[in-house]
Amino acid sequence: MKYDIKDLNLAKKGALRIEWARNNMPVLRMVYGRFKKERPLKGVNIAACLHVTTETAVLMEVLKAGGANVVLCASNPLSTQDDVAASLVHNLGIPVFAIKGEDTKTYYKHIEAVLSFHPRITMDDGADLVSMIHQHPEKFLAKDVLGGTEETTTGVIRLKALAQQKRLLYPIIAVNDALTKHMFDNRYGTGQSTIDGIIRATNKLLAGSVVVVCGYGWCGKGVAKRAQGMGANVIVVETSPLSALEAVMDGFQVMPIKEAARRGDIFITVTGNLNVIRKEHFLLMKDGAIVCNAGHFNAEIEIPALERLSRSKKTIRDFTDEYTLVNGRRIYLLGEGRLINLAAAEGHPAQVMDMSFSNQALSVEYILENHNKLKQAVYKVPDPIDSEIARLKLASMGVRIDKLTKEQKKYLASWQMGT
Repeated sequence: MKYDIKDLNLAKKGALRIEWARNNMPVLRMVYGRFKKERPLKGVNIAACLHVTTETAVLMEVLKAGGANVVLCASNPLSTQDDVAASLVHNLGIPVFAIKGEDTKTYYKHIEAVLSFHPRITMDDGADLVSMIHQHPEKFLAKDVLGGTEETTTGVIRLKALAQQKRLLYPIIAVNDALTKHMFDNRYGTGQSTIDGIIRATNKLLAGSVVVVCGYGWCGKGVAKRAQGMGANVIVVETSPLSALEAVMDGFQVMPIKEAARRGDIFITVTGNLNVIRKEHFLLMKDGAIVCNAGHFNAEIEIPALERLSRSKKTIRDFTDEYTLVNGRRIYLLGEGRLINLAAAEGHPAQVMDMSFSNQALSVEYILENHNKLKQAVYKVPDPIDSEIARLKLASMGVRIDKLTKEQKKYLASWQMGT
């Protein structure tokens, strides 16, 4: 079996950490039980490009239990947990191509490695896997791919653009757009794990600090709320009038980044866009300002401009680089501008990834059952899957809900029919 990981001897530690995650993912355990019995994915090659974390390992277990032949690479050079990669190889026999801190060349070499297994299904977080297939469709046998799933906002944006240009080669289910994904994973998961990553990298006190959150989508909302909960004074930067209005009514100050740059102590980008914090903003920042990113790609902070503005750079703590600007002020960049929640911390808690990865597993099953009906487009997760995951999650928490009476169902039906 081919694989490329840091150290196979880390497998024992990884197995224990995966066990902890599994214990906190009850919905995915239920899916595992059914998949193991029914084997709905038998013989299907699945190439996954995801963050190699304990939660991802539990998803890999479920796919393999369903009969799939799974191969995994990292969707970010800094997010890999090397002990988890070792455990997947040693204990499950899953080929993994991921090493924490791998350079860009190795990162793309690993994507090519998983595609050499000729997948029938792709599973992506950021759409790098799909992009590689689209760049070399004949080499990676794009015609044989039945469909794929996409985990995150940035990837969905990229894939919808391909679909709009009529260049998408096979159907994709946007797992990110499932309500049981973005309402919980993006908001509560990103919120908690981003603050966790910042604190681990800096050990700074958030209470009394001015935290600038760039972007007020589901992820930005989560980050802003968690920072506020720890006593920070939160400023939101937005370009959407609706999102900005929502932030104001949620109790946050809203202003352009040029104004916020003078006030902030900690800056967090969560937009999925390019060069949100740029040269002119660095020059306005306080001495000691901290800058980090919680969006998928390290393009939200204009790092080349920061380097050009600096007369020196040093790594002062793990995941914390100190840039001394030509004006003498110091700016601290966390995690090389990559996802701080996975670069310096462990990513989202297992309890929210439980729903996200249940969506992944059930969406793969849906593609296999319905690929002949699907066009080359980006689809939402089917509502019955979304609702079932919510129902199972509530059941696992011991929460019961009401049911509509016959009279209420009839009343709602009459409204829907316009009578």
